Amino acid sequence: MPEHKIVEQLKKSKEHLESIFGNELEIVIAEKRYGFIKGITEKVVTKTAIDKLHTSDRIDQVVTNRLLGLPIFLFLMWLMFKLTFTLSEPFMGYIESGQDWLGNLVGRMLPDGSPIQGLVVDGIIGGLGSVLVFVPIIFLLFFFMAILEDSGYMARAAFIMDKIMHKIGLHGKSFIPMILGFGCNVPAIMATRTIEAKKDRLITILVNPFISCGARLPIYALFIGIFFPERPGTVLFSLYLLGIVVAILMAKVFRKFLFPGEAAPFIMELPPYRIPTFKGVIIHMWERGKLYLKKAGTVIFAGCVLVWLISNFPWNPGYSKDYKALIEKAENEEVVTQLKNEMAFEKLEKSYAGSLGRAIEPFVRPLGFDWKIGVGLIGGFVAKEIVVGTLATLYAVGEAEEESEALREAIKKDTWPDGRKIYTPLTAFALMVFCLLYVPCVASIGVIFRETNSWKWTAFAAFYTTAVAWIVSFIVYQGGKLIGLG
Repeated sequence: MPEHKIVEQLKKSKEHLESIFGNELEIVIAEKRYGFIKGITEKVVTKTAIDKLHTSDRIDQVVTNRLLGLPIFLFLMWLMFKLTFTLSEPFMGYIESGQDWLGNLVGRMLPDGSPIQGLVVDGIIGGLGSVLVFVPIIFLLFFFMAILEDSGYMARAAFIMDKIMHKIGLHGKSFIPMILGFGCNVPAIMATRTIEAKKDRLITILVNPFISCGARLPIYALFIGIFFPERPGTVLFSLYLLGIVVAILMAKVFRKFLFPGEAAPFIMELPPYRIPTFKGVIIHMWERGKLYLKKAGTVIFAGCVLVWLISNFPWNPGYSKDYKALIEKAENEEVVTQLKNEMAFEKLEKSYAGSLGRAIEPFVRPLGFDWKIGVGLIGGFVAKEIVVGTLATLYAVGEAEEESEALREAIKKDTWPDGRKIYTPLTAFALMVFCLLYVPCVASIGVIFRETNSWKWTAFAAFYTTAVAWIVSFIVYQGGKLIGLG
């Protein structure tokens, strides 16, 4: 019989058996196998103690129920996510305060305004702070994950989501990293370690950066506040939904072309429920969390120092004005601040980062972006929050947040040489889409390298996410112009 006929008959037989038993064939086979084993053991094994599995079976009737299983799982994931980021906030604040204190202390010991002071305070201490600030999130996340794993529930969670995830080309265990990505892609990518099959794990790692992390929120808040103040919830929801849709589409593409075949079957014996021990949870948390410090830390640290260097050199670029003399002659603090902001703008414009921004302007111009946006996107490679701060520097409004009125006004008034406004609602939405989809932050790239142990996959992740971001943003911007939204 031809091979295609055999495959076709197997498919029909599988569908026939599933219609009879009302369940997936893999689950039916597993149930019958364990039912057969249970029948034998009951005849040949004498039990002298209470069977603890009876309690687990009763719990599973609720937590793996077809109707209740998914809502219970989603609630527990929401609770873990909520506790992780809520409890980590004070510790992150302490780390940031400690970083500021150390930066001020060391800065006073070095020549004021010198390259060595900038490198040590902003490059080294700032880079180290950007590594350490993730530590509370990492350790708390793995603390709660260890509780769920040691209790026996995590195996049930993967079982519940397996069918849904298979339909989009992912493994059942891929769901947890995808959910965690809404908080931070770094721990989300690290959480893929629970996926045994290499292909399934790689697909999950490669599509996870499309899940919108919390670091992108300052960008959304800035541009939604300026251009979409009447419908902020709708615009924000559309961005999160777009990230999920793109992740699903790319997972299907990778499954078809890069990693063909079905996702690995998910068959496992569900362990009995246990009460996790504090010592065991702490050990699991530490063993996983310390890898972030040892491995990803070096990559993140080096990346932060590199971006500082290209943003600050040449150190004396040859200013168009004698800013120091003008500052000394200034009559009030407002003029001094304005001159310092103009000096910072010109320094950044003439830096290597500014030159790079000019160089990539032809690349981003079809998306409606100018060179200043290009420089902001380069800064966003280190951390997406930096996009807002970089734009504040470029528009000579000093340090600013997404709520800054000065920055908002500068963005509204910015124009092309022919007088057309650079930013429109269409441009702003295209920019938010690009920030949603393009290369993840250096922390995520560092973790991708450490988790895949491959520069090839790391470079591919950086390249293809940026390519997808460009294509989708191009469709949004140019398509919007065609239908008159520009």
